[in-house]
Amino acid sequence: MKTTHDISLGTKAIASQLTSQKFRKSLFVNISQRCNSPKSASVLVRSASKGDAKLSAEGGGFDSGGAMWGGRFEEAPSDVVQRFGESVSFDKKLYTQDIAGSRAHATMLEAQRLIEPAELAAILAGLDEVEKEIEDGVFVWQQAREDVHMNIESALIDKIGEPGKKLHTARSRNDQVVTDVRLWTRDAIDNVTTALVKAQRALLRLAEVNEGLVVPGYTHLQRAQPILLQHELLAYVEQLERDRLRLLDCRARLNFSPLGACALAGTGLDTDRHLTAQMLGFTAPMANSLDAVSDRDFLLEYVSDLAIISMHCSRIAEQWVLWTSEEFKFMIAGDSVSTGSSIMPQKKNPDPMELTRGKTARVYGALMTLLTLCKGLPQAYNRDLQEDKEPLFDSTETVLIVLEVLVEFCQNVTFDKERLEASLPFGHLDATTLADYLVKKGMPFRSGHEVVGVAVGMAEKKKCKLEDLSLDELKSINPIFEEDVYEYLGYKNSVNKFISYGSTGAERVAEQMALWKTRVPIQ
Repeated sequence: MKTTHDISLGTKAIASQLTSQKFRKSLFVNISQRCNSPKSASVLVRSASKGDAKLSAEGGGFDSGGAMWGGRFEEAPSDVVQRFGESVSFDKKLYTQDIAGSRAHATMLEAQRLIEPAELAAILAGLDEVEKEIEDGVFVWQQAREDVHMNIESALIDKIGEPGKKLHTARSRNDQVVTDVRLWTRDAIDNVTTALVKAQRALLRLAEVNEGLVVPGYTHLQRAQPILLQHELLAYVEQLERDRLRLLDCRARLNFSPLGACALAGTGLDTDRHLTAQMLGFTAPMANSLDAVSDRDFLLEYVSDLAIISMHCSRIAEQWVLWTSEEFKFMIAGDSVSTGSSIMPQKKNPDPMELTRGKTARVYGALMTLLTLCKGLPQAYNRDLQEDKEPLFDSTETVLIVLEVLVEFCQNVTFDKERLEASLPFGHLDATTLADYLVKKGMPFRSGHEVVGVAVGMAEKKKCKLEDLSLDELKSINPIFEEDVYEYLGYKNSVNKFISYGSTGAERVAEQMALWKTRVPIQ
């Protein structure tokens, strides 16, 4: 089973545009216009793409082994402070987004004449090289450089020298990190919504192969009314659809760019934040620089959405854990989605569903972490926000594997039709349908409710089903009963009497199945 998930596909698509042949060609034209001749431009681009050291007047001179904020300090951070403050061990997951943001930012700087065309070419080529090293697994992440941003920027300076030092012009790590996190979260939403659709499709397939199967419906975990299994499975599909739509709403709200807001107050340099927003696929730049660097509402909303998804999956899991138990035995889980006991040879446990319930706690914990993290922060950016990434990453990965397991479980379960049929007559599931019968005869519902209650009491005393009561016995309760009452009694008759929109009646369920199969094709 696949257990890893690529969260960077969306940003990688944007990155591929920024490194495409078309983009490089436009860059060459731009540089040509700035240089005396196309020939000189070609030399500059070619030398830049090779990381030509001649593009750097001094060859760097920056101590890339240390922090990039060290000018006013006389001592380096102690080892314990460095270990305590580093985030590269987990935020290196953001490298794709960080490099994409840097490409867009550098392109904007050149467009605004804040760096030279050849410097842009050098930066882009250097970023390409850094990205390839990371993807090839040969890049050396250094704890002394604290985070993904300074590791990549320092490596860039090591490669191309002086032009690399200009990349951070009109940019702070404050706006850089939240840009990365917004891009990562946007990609994550795309992955989770795809996983939700796969889960919906699996539920629909399970429903399709169990057409017409009746199961007991419950309230208060007590038998209530007969329902079609398809109806219950479609209820889960509806829940997951709300989850998907919530995520799309969240995506629309988070899709605004903080890049260029700098530390908190913006910049005195003539930048173009609309250009970088457009290049990165954002709707627009965020309008307030303070809000841009400090806002984490989008994470609270996103992880809240994940918590609701987890809750829905946990409810499905709880139902199916019950249904696979010996007490119910409505569902049979295949061996491939079950585990055994180390001491009890007979045991067959639906562990994936139990773990689904358990992992919901992890996602809830991530949400509580983020809410607590944000509750007491003064304006604007605070280092506390470094702690937003691990709950973000973990909750996303957790929900993705939970949805993947749900699909796997759907594909490897069957329903015990004989057990279900044998269990359905118990519990007087047709009592409410009998009350509807009396309403159709003209009796007020409250009166009918009381009459049926008396009939249930009579059946309980006789230890029989409602349908086993004779017409004379029913008439002894109320003379309104006629021979046609037996068309309403029994779970099969009862389930076919439902006709309201959204009900469990066969025709209504067939309508909903047809509708959902157009929304989520199952073939």
